[in-house]
Amino acid sequence: MTAPAAALRPVPDAMHTAPAASIPRAVRAPGPLVIHIEGVTKLYQMGAETIHALRGVALKIHRNEYLAIMGPSGSGKSTLMNMLGCLDTPTAGHYEFSGKDVSNMSDDELAEIRNREIGFVFQTFNLLPRSNALHNVELPLIYAGVGRTERLERAQRALENVGLGNRMHHRPNELSGGQRQRVAIARALVTQPSIILADEPTGNLDSRTGIEIMELFEHLYDQGNTIIVVTHEEDIARHARRIVRLRDGLIESDAPAG
Repeated sequence: MTAPAAALRPVPDAMHTAPAASIPRAVRAPGPLVIHIEGVTKLYQMGAETIHALRGVALKIHRNEYLAIMGPSGSGKSTLMNMLGCLDTPTAGHYEFSGKDVSNMSDDELAEIRNREIGFVFQTFNLLPRSNALHNVELPLIYAGVGRTERLERAQRALENVGLGNRMHHRPNELSGGQRQRVAIARALVTQPSIILADEPTGNLDSRTGIEIMELFEHLYDQGNTIIVVTHEEDIARHARRIVRLRDGLIESDAPAG
């Protein structure tokens, strides 16, 4: 598990964050293995045609890593993301998450992994429009059966940690795009997951706000979180410490970010 939310230092106010060029490039020492996939393939049947989305992919990701997954349309990037997030299972191959074999888990078992071990951040935020930021963030804890008092305390801390302590009672339509994405990140953090999996997290944001969100990920990485960002944007990927590039369902390269 990542460091408890209470141990994280709140992110600086977005208006006072450093420009992207000054982001430190320190690399944290990797921790234990959290994701291990070996020989993973994924086939889809479309009429008479068989689509080979993944073709024997092997990948290891450790705790405390900051990884970007890149690839053009049709490369298998989205399929790999769904696999890593336990949203889908492989046609063949082996997948271990925190030492557990998830390759052949049932839907309920996969849902348990998703709810407890993975914090998702989506391009479209996926916030409930009629609920305020606090309620949006506490939702995963409701599903996990956490009591109301602890739930609210943890949701409040998560919002403070992303710089939204003064926006807890605002609804999504009262927040900017960047603030909505911060709410989504707080929601991803509130269960103290093993990894944060972000799918095109800046895709719906202007460039300045996108930089602020990537600075927030930098802050979370500095605090010990494991982060996987799926993106097609080279400048976003360069914020990571390692870039995995896919093409035609295969890993084309896996190297430190330059």
